[in-house]
Amino acid sequence: MEYHQDRFQDYSLMIYNNEELIALLPSNLKGNTLYSHAGLSYGGLIFHSKITFEQAYNAFATLLKYLSENGISSLELKCIPKIYHQLPSDEIDYLLFKIQAQLRRRDLSVVIDTTNRLEMTSNRKRNLKKARSKDVLVKEVSNCSDFFDQILIPNLKERHATLPTHTVAEIQDLKSKFPESIRQFNAYTDDTIIAGVTIFESETVAHAQYISTIDSKKELAGLDVIFDTLLNDVYSDKQYFSFGISNENQGQQINLGLMKWKESFGARAIAHDFYTIDTSKYHLLDNTML
Repeated sequence: MEYHQDRFQDYSLMIYNNEELIALLPSNLKGNTLYSHAGLSYGGLIFHSKITFEQAYNAFATLLKYLSENGISSLELKCIPKIYHQLPSDEIDYLLFKIQAQLRRRDLSVVIDTTNRLEMTSNRKRNLKKARSKDVLVKEVSNCSDFFDQILIPNLKERHATLPTHTVAEIQDLKSKFPESIRQFNAYTDDTIIAGVTIFESETVAHAQYISTIDSKKELAGLDVIFDTLLNDVYSDKQYFSFGISNENQGQQINLGLMKWKESFGARAIAHDFYTIDTSKYHLLDNTML
């Protein structure tokens, strides 16, 4: 998180059982509210693989009591989508119910379960066939700058008057630190870039962080070829492939065109939940155990 540390007041916490580290909470502080780190896509409590329910309960109760006693009245917790879990880990779901946490936002990510794949739509198949006939090639490249500078940044500026979450320098710095986890795939015709996808890879998920193509080259279906390559070759053994969210306005609305496009590859929706917790209610956990 160092690359954007100047933007947040870090307040990340580590929770121990005696001398053993059992949980982490990447977080930042703003006023008297603690946020699951706003500089990270996902958050929540990260548990040790050997943690038991009792230890998870004690960690959560201790965390809330600590925050309350230190003048932090609210915890804004964004949960880790279950596709990122390496083991079953719904302890926090139960504890959020017990603490009467308020669901304040729910995003929908669109995901392919590679162990139970749906067929892509006939339109996707036609586009892929067309792209193959036009000799569109997919290459993995070490530098993201061509994709960012020539396609992604211009498209975001024109369509949404915004910029990518990461600058070119930031994504390259992250890629140099995590070369096996951040990968760039571009589509080319006659050695000219026409589309690209930036992948953030974890143990269970290949997540398409950035997806974009040149509008005037859409008929060449560069993205179709990239995703065909990723799904059937590069990440065929990965459990999940995520196309990311299709929400706008803090989860309140769905960009239906974007959702349908992602679903056309055989992807379906999963929830990403955000909760508000009144830390003073930690006593509601007292009667949990029999």
